[in-house]
Amino acid sequence: VQLQASGGGLVHPGGSLRLSCRAPGRPFNIYTWAWYRQAPGEERELVASVNVNFDTNYADSVKGRFTVFRNNGRKTLDLQMNNLKPEDTAAYYCNRWPPTSSWGQGTQVTVSS
Repeated sequence: VQLQASGGGLVHPGGSLRLSCRAPGRPFNIYTWAWYRQAPGEERELVASVNVNFDTNYADSVKGRFTVFRNNGRKTLDLQMNNLKPEDTAAYYCNRWPPTSSWGQGTQVTVSS
């Protein structure tokens, strides 16, 4: 079963979006989970992660703007993104950290005026 990311869209600079990822049919609570993104022509990069103790880490470029949440009961991983910038435009994916080969389709975020 693929990871299912949703919540992307087109937003103006300064706007907000909340992404959500479901990981049905998989063990969830025993892993660190993360959001990644990939802009056209760029390599995929780690955006935010949350470990089994709910400790979080963020890329410097999103610190103070993005917040990652996990819900072990629902097997979901969310990413609240505030004060979005054009450079946040990318396809966003969820996966474990370190990532497995199962990336799923991701969800597109476009920040543009």
